[in-house]
Amino acid sequence: MVDGNIRLLAAIMFTDMVGYTALMQEDEEKAIFLREKHRKILENTIPQYQGRILQYYGDGTLSIFGSAIEAVRCSIDIQNSFQTAPKIPVRIGIHIGDVVYEDDGVFGDGVNIASRIESLGIAGGVLISDKIHDEIKNHPEFQTISQGFFELKNVRRPIEIFSLMNKGLATPKQDELKLKTKTSFKSIAVLPFVNMSSDKENEFFSDGITEDLLNALSKVAGLQVTSRTSAFAFKGKNIDIREIGKQLAVSSVLEGSVRKVGNRVRITAQLINTIDGYHIWSESFDRELEDIFAVQDEISKRIANILREKLTTNELSQPLVKKYTSNINAYSVYLKGLYYWNKFTPEMTFKAIDMFNQVIQIEPEFPLSYARLSGCYTYLGAIGIMKPDIAYPRAKDLAYKALDMDKTLEDCHVAIGMVKLFYEWDFKGSEESLLKALEINPGYATAFLNYSMYLSGMHRLEEAKNFAEKAATLDPLSPVILDNYADTLMYNGNFEDANYYYQKTLELDPSFRNALYGIGWNYYYQGDLEKALQIFEKVINQLGHPLKGLTTYGYICAKLGLKEKVIEIIKKTKERELLEPETSMNMDFAVLYAGIEDWDNVFIYLEKAFIEKSGGLLFLWSLIYKKIHNTERFKNLLKRIGLEYNLQD
Repeated sequence: MVDGNIRLLAAIMFTDMVGYTALMQEDEEKAIFLREKHRKILENTIPQYQGRILQYYGDGTLSIFGSAIEAVRCSIDIQNSFQTAPKIPVRIGIHIGDVVYEDDGVFGDGVNIASRIESLGIAGGVLISDKIHDEIKNHPEFQTISQGFFELKNVRRPIEIFSLMNKGLATPKQDELKLKTKTSFKSIAVLPFVNMSSDKENEFFSDGITEDLLNALSKVAGLQVTSRTSAFAFKGKNIDIREIGKQLAVSSVLEGSVRKVGNRVRITAQLINTIDGYHIWSESFDRELEDIFAVQDEISKRIANILREKLTTNELSQPLVKKYTSNINAYSVYLKGLYYWNKFTPEMTFKAIDMFNQVIQIEPEFPLSYARLSGCYTYLGAIGIMKPDIAYPRAKDLAYKALDMDKTLEDCHVAIGMVKLFYEWDFKGSEESLLKALEINPGYATAFLNYSMYLSGMHRLEEAKNFAEKAATLDPLSPVILDNYADTLMYNGNFEDANYYYQKTLELDPSFRNALYGIGWNYYYQGDLEKALQIFEKVINQLGHPLKGLTTYGYICAKLGLKEKVIEIIKKTKERELLEPETSMNMDFAVLYAGIEDWDNVFIYLEKAFIEKSGGLLFLWSLIYKKIHNTERFKNLLKRIGLEYNLQD
């Protein structure tokens, strides 16, 4: 106590009603009523969590708590109370730090930071600082997601801001926080390194170098790294660095070139500020190919330490790039396999499988090849190109071999997570594996994508949307990730936003049929069957095959009462099943029979799908099966699968 002032360390919470001034101009009586309700809820709730309201200011409040955990619990309780009619649009920000009492009010850096964090929020949401997150991260009752590092006004250090994702809370959409402040602090995109070798076959080698650098940097705490797909969208394009920075919302870009001659390689790298286009750092590295891992690690550390200089005074000492093999031939073939795998088509996946198998023959102790190979088989099984009883056992065997070799590799845990999800139906174990991957690499967009898919399968739809959004933030130009984000928006009833992201996906890749399917289902969910039919008919025309793409079209025909057309489509689907014995059609039949409400046949094919463990069984909560959701046969099927969610009419 100095000069009558009181200083203490506390969790500081700011609340603020969104749009209060505008509401006062439109409806003063309603605005005053909501403000009083806002205050009453706070006055009743905050003391229950050992908190105290210190100050009212217009339509907002400042409160303090002796515990960060109690402050966060209180914020969740408050937001849930604000959702009862009439709803009160309130944003909340929480930080932990010093506060100083004076006669004229409450002051201190902690107060300023909490206030700045609150101002970035959205109605119905709670934002917390990194210090609060450190206090609550080991408490499973809280679900959070990092929004990145931000430079706040009059705050000396960059602050990592997290959104609470507990049920009932709103989280900012992609880039909403960035629009209110400067670009996420110390964020970077690694652009594809240019192949300067005379042999164009070395293209895969330069791409592989790029990807390894990207993966290494994504493991550095404090750096936000744009994922591969978005960075590679600029390959071969002459676009101003400042424009790239704007599109990817990053403050810096790493670009360079690779020249491979015989057994030597020259790598040139340059780090550029996207605000003004000026070079921050550049250097060339001439090495023997046997030193390639050391060169990658050296470049990654140089860049990471340059970007981290304002975050910490300590330089990185641990290696960022692991050396799994000394055999440069094995590594080169692996990079080629990665090149094919990243094309995300069945044809290229089979080529990737061939490459990864070659790597294993050359270097049996290369865990990345096993993990990637597992992912290939899971992908082929999930899309029905390979029957699950063939694809999934292979994926399982490979994933566990990879994990035995290196338990610290995030790709191994992703592979295991997807095997447990689709093949073993070990849903708890799947979640643990996917969260472990995110723990190892918090900037891994693929892990966020896969965890979002898992959550959708578990009917945890709001959480699925939140994690899909994080993946889209890390990889904003990935068709796969944007399409999944659109799916989760549709599942949550955000049809307009879903359509926007489906369209954005098609802008990136007009041939991406999943987005077209999504647009059709989006119309279906809104009750516009005619438009849905038009979209699914367009899919059939694009495929150009008399027996493919008929299932969704047939289902909508059934809903429109065109039963004869559905019967014809069922016959064609049976014909395809005979012609393509390697393809699983059981879920297709289930959907078609659900359309004409032939529930006995629906259960016959769902049982067949159960025996082969079809991935479509994870989405039985769909409206397609709504009329049987409350039947004992359906509940029994869910129980046998191991799904525990309850579906309400």
